[in-house]
Amino acid sequence: MARKTADDDPLAPLTLAVGQEELLLDRAVQQVVAAARAADADTDVRDLTSDQLQPGTLDELTSPSLFAERKVVVVRNAQDLSADTVKDVKAYLGAPAEEITLVLLHAGGPKGKGLLDAARKAGAREVACPKMTKPADRLSFVRGEFRALGRSATPEAGQALVDAIGSDLRELASAASQLVADVEGTIDEAVVGRYYTGRAEASSFTVADRAVEGRAADALEALRWSLSTGVAPVLITSALAQGVRAIGKLSSARGGRPGDLARELGMPPWKIDRVRQQMRGWTPDGVATALRAVAEADAGVKGGGDDPEYALEKAVVTIARAARARQH
Repeated sequence: MARKTADDDPLAPLTLAVGQEELLLDRAVQQVVAAARAADADTDVRDLTSDQLQPGTLDELTSPSLFAERKVVVVRNAQDLSADTVKDVKAYLGAPAEEITLVLLHAGGPKGKGLLDAARKAGAREVACPKMTKPADRLSFVRGEFRALGRSATPEAGQALVDAIGSDLRELASAASQLVADVEGTIDEAVVGRYYTGRAEASSFTVADRAVEGRAADALEALRWSLSTGVAPVLITSALAQGVRAIGKLSSARGGRPGDLARELGMPPWKIDRVRQQMRGWTPDGVATALRAVAEADAGVKGGGDDPEYALEKAVVTIARAARARQH
């Protein structure tokens, strides 16, 4: 989970979220916005990228309102702000406006360090959002997710989930949330296995494996069986996304031993070997096509379409075709 300073009031005049982990950065923003809207349901939220915050813009956003409304101003990629805009922000830090919370998202590197130092000197509430590159950190994250959701999970369950999902925190968080929603009692390794590495014919990952291998008929058969045995469609889209992303990651990575690539890409070594075998027919254009298909299917199963099963079948066929692009 993101680490915070001792003075952890989300309604502090300035929150500084530092790091490059997108999920944690987004959660830092969500926490501030939720606190502000709990205090005032009519809170005005302005979420800006660095190029949208031009010189003078901050003054306009923080000028006194006729209605004295509460406001949250979020600035993403603050390290990329122009020199003139940084001057505006530093000036504002010296005299922050009442009822306004400024949230600066900063990557934390040397770029834009002057603004980072100024925000800290001004007493910013700081939330650390570092990339989690170590397996132990991801395991700790998963345990924290289960605690935050009010459920207990065995250490073996957390490890099994990390092994199955990999390094993507959003996917880990989604998987933990899905397990909590679907399973009663303590979540153990057997439960995780049932969802992610269980019976081959009912596993969402079997659907993904057959699809990325270009085996459309087998993938469709596994898909229909999975759906008939109660596997949630969202788990299948998640598995498809992971399968395609793994192809993309490994195809663009430098050559090396499975152990070295595993550390670089955040995958278990066994998965490196499997993906190497699966990626033979893929092209960069095929990966892009498959990712679009997964995105469309994800929207379809989450209410964007009338027939989730059809959305999944369409995605599986598109991915299987993309997997054989190099052979045509």
